[in-house]
Amino acid sequence: MGNICRSPTAEAVFRHLAPRIAPELDVEVDSAATHAYHLGAAPDSRTQGVAQEHGIDMSDLRARRLTAADFEDFDWIIVMDENNRSDARALAPTSARAQLYRLLDFAPEQELRDVPDPYYGDPAQFALVLSLVDLGVRGLIQALRTQEPTLVTASSRAQ
Repeated sequence: MGNICRSPTAEAVFRHLAPRIAPELDVEVDSAATHAYHLGAAPDSRTQGVAQEHGIDMSDLRARRLTAADFEDFDWIIVMDENNRSDARALAPTSARAQLYRLLDFAPEQELRDVPDPYYGDPAQFALVLSLVDLGVRGLIQALRTQEPTLVTASSRAQ
């Protein structure tokens, strides 16, 4: 939403994991906000602290807003929750070629589908976000390796 908690975590985790578990991938990754709340800001200090505890540096990242051009420049746009998917769809031009997914759609073993926003939460919320993002990013990397996303959908989940 503001590109200072969840999405920069996902970008940083992806940049950290991809070279280690899929060095053959040649991909560009970037994070962006669906709202203009924190443009130009570094990731939240609590987000950075949790990431640093896991050897992940995101200090060079800065918040930016998702643009119509992103829907042409990227193949996949990954969002953290259903509200942001809806907001991203509203920003997409009619000619958009990017496919839109939620990050946890790539983590079928995880019951949650939305990564919760930790901004108003306690430190445990930031740790939970990192854990959920790690699961989603690992699944995303696997999907990129095969170019065939294995997604959790309402019809494929046990109700």
